Amino acid sequence: MNVRSEWPPVEGLGRHPALETLAGVRPDAEAVDAFLAGQAFPLAEPGMLTFAWRGRADHVHLVRWIHASADRRPFEPVGGTDLWLLRLPVEDGGRFEYKLAVGRGGHEELLLDPLNPERAGDPFGENSVARTLGYERPEWSLPRGAPAGRIEEIMVASRAFGEARRARVYLPAAHDPARPCALVVIHDGDDFVAYADLPAVLDNLIDAGEIPPVIAALVQTRDRLGEYSGGRQHPAFLVGDLLPALSARWRISEVPAERVLLGASLGAVASLVTAFRHPGVFGGLVLKSGSFVLDERKLARRPHPVFHRIARVMRALRRAPPLPPTRAFVSTGELEGLADENRALASFLRERGVDVLFKSAWDGHHWHNWRDQLRDGLRWVLRPGEDQTG
Repeated sequence: MNVRSEWPPVEGLGRHPALETLAGVRPDAEAVDAFLAGQAFPLAEPGMLTFAWRGRADHVHLVRWIHASADRRPFEPVGGTDLWLLRLPVEDGGRFEYKLAVGRGGHEELLLDPLNPERAGDPFGENSVARTLGYERPEWSLPRGAPAGRIEEIMVASRAFGEARRARVYLPAAHDPARPCALVVIHDGDDFVAYADLPAVLDNLIDAGEIPPVIAALVQTRDRLGEYSGGRQHPAFLVGDLLPALSARWRISEVPAERVLLGASLGAVASLVTAFRHPGVFGGLVLKSGSFVLDERKLARRPHPVFHRIARVMRALRRAPPLPPTRAFVSTGELEGLADENRALASFLRERGVDVLFKSAWDGHHWHNWRDQLRDGLRWVLRPGEDQTG
């Protein structure tokens, strides 16, 4: 363990004002109090974040779930104090989620960062959020007084699954029952509501005229690994059960370009497979951080059976006829292990004649990453006349 007996030199700490004030200061409890007072951690400067933790411990690590595994970076203790520091090189304009691993007496505990109030939730709980210099949450994802849509619940009698399935449906404030409405089917829709601020995003984008009023069908499943990984039942449910149920209750556009499938991770796989199994029904795809496997040589690094199943499905899609006119938005996070696969997916779709917009962010496999790219994805598939390639 490298224990510091004094503060590092200013040039080693960087240009953040809070760090510059440490020059020539003796490291003691009073200096630590002054350093931490009034600061929002982590401290951000160009290309760098500084994390701090205060408390007695045997070790402190920053834990990020990136590149399909846990990335651990050790803090260094400042001798004579209970302060621990970590300087981490980063890319500006990005974000990631993390926890602190604090070891004491042979035991380790994963904690939220007590010095950082920023949080992000997912179905497994909460993480702390690190924002690098220049990152701003999109203002269109925040509640800003736009006329609010409403969410209704329907039960869908499913021949594909042999049971009734629950779905929730977002209806825009500007919904006109007399006019056909564009449709977006959103996989893991309840999670998009809970963790990606979906209602506020749709309300804002519709109110600003960035997308037309849409009906959003929020699909949820109890078996993501089984139903979303390429089988025939789920696409049959969407096309043969859900779509007729929606059309029986609301006027849904029959124009394929105004019907969109959206999903993240395995939900992106389910969206793509549905488009290929039922060509011409949906003309828009929004595919976020898809769990795709196009290069089967990489399966050795992904031993879970679901990836082998997806690889077989992608092999079959290569043999499928080209899709009718389709627009697809493909996005990824540079810190997730799926970035290269999603770039390859964008190329694969272009080769199949699909009009593709690909974008990436310095982020991980997180709901807020998927939220932050909702506007670009929905505009691309629902506003085809606009130039959005810049």
